[in-house]
Amino acid sequence: MRALSAQLLAPLQQPAHPIQSLDEATRRHLEQVAGDCADLFQRSSSCVEGRNGVLALYQHGHHRLSPRKQQVLTALHNFAIKRPDGTTAAERFFAQPHPSLFEQVLERMPWPARPARRRPRPAKRPYLTLVAA
Repeated sequence: MRALSAQLLAPLQQPAHPIQSLDEATRRHLEQVAGDCADLFQRSSSCVEGRNGVLALYQHGHHRLSPRKQQVLTALHNFAIKRPDGTTAAERFFAQPHPSLFEQVLERMPWPARPARRRPRPAKRPYLTLVAA
């Protein structure tokens, strides 16, 4: 990375480059602004990037996620989504396995109510039939 950085900065440090004609204070200010922009737009570390990246992508199409839905998405991310090695984020964080999320939901959720009986539909009125005179 340092070699690539030196290679990219080398043309800017040549005496013939227009930046070198600026006074020292202006050059320092430009470097400070460029550094601030790089800090602002650089990628996050991978441990944060996964969760926040998923939420950011999800919010592109569904703005204003409710707090409840954010909690559900967080639980799914931490306890249901597995890496190729078969571990979840919670297993890696706590360094021990956890019960299946699906089984825990089945234990805690009440059974759904029976569906309502079907009601007979009222007969449709013929709106466009000719009336006999």
